[in-house]
Amino acid sequence: MAAVPAAVPPPARPASAAGSPLSPAVRRLLGERGLDPSQVRGTGPDGRITVDDVLGAAANGLAPASSPPPPARTESPGIAVRRVPHSAVRQRIAARMVESLLHTAPHVTNVFEVDLTAVLAHRERHRQSFAERGVPLTLSAYFVRAAVAAIEEVPEANSRWSEAALEIYQTVNFGIGTAAPEGLVAPVLRGAETLDLEQTAQGIDVLVRRAREGRLAPEDVRGGTFTMSNHGVSGSLIATPIILFPGQAAILGVGKLEKRAAVVPQGEGERIEIRPRCYATLTIDHRVMDGVRANRFMQVFAERLGLWGE
Repeated sequence: MAAVPAAVPPPARPASAAGSPLSPAVRRLLGERGLDPSQVRGTGPDGRITVDDVLGAAANGLAPASSPPPPARTESPGIAVRRVPHSAVRQRIAARMVESLLHTAPHVTNVFEVDLTAVLAHRERHRQSFAERGVPLTLSAYFVRAAVAAIEEVPEANSRWSEAALEIYQTVNFGIGTAAPEGLVAPVLRGAETLDLEQTAQGIDVLVRRAREGRLAPEDVRGGTFTMSNHGVSGSLIATPIILFPGQAAILGVGKLEKRAAVVPQGEGERIEIRPRCYATLTIDHRVMDGVRANRFMQVFAERLGLWGE
């Protein structure tokens, strides 16, 4: 009787050490670093290998499976260059941005203009008393408080997407985007929903000083559920930040404060006034919420700042 030929197994699908499929960004990064998936311990859901796992393995000197060929370079004859090696932080940020924008979350951004007349008046009345208690009263503290109020109205902004369900966090661990010597970091103000304005200002001050002095502990940057980038402090009017940190669904951007002409009500008519205003953006994971909910978040954010009282 003729022998029955053995079935040919289908080609293996690249997978992590735990059997979970690799994302395109992770697969590419493994190839760039010359690492085998079996050499990397996955810390993601179900043991899935993440971008950070690969970067950490490479940074710890894990031997490559083989020496990959150097990437092709396009030379520009006659043009001198100065090479600046990437830091580990810069490489991690770059990988996360590519992973988030191209492979994780479909990004959508909305833009609102915010009137800060009431906030500046309140700050002027209270800045000295805060300073006497050792607390600098920055605009960032007001932005955090207004964003927390918006999260209470639109809790999806403080959530993470999973294939089975939308997981809404029951606390607001607020990441504060900060320029530090090693690159962009986002130290986390924990339990922001439980804080008042002074506690918020004090917490931001402590975290930002630690970041700028290079003294952040690992726990200072872990567990964020929502992030703000106050890019206006460096002169930017409008930006559309990327949702950089895994497990988050939105990032708030606040632009430069400027005096602008604004039409305001006057009795039954209107008049033009010079008002302090800024642009604010909310970039969302469009799987988590639609434009209507994102706009509602920004409406509450802008209203809370525009009507700030005692």
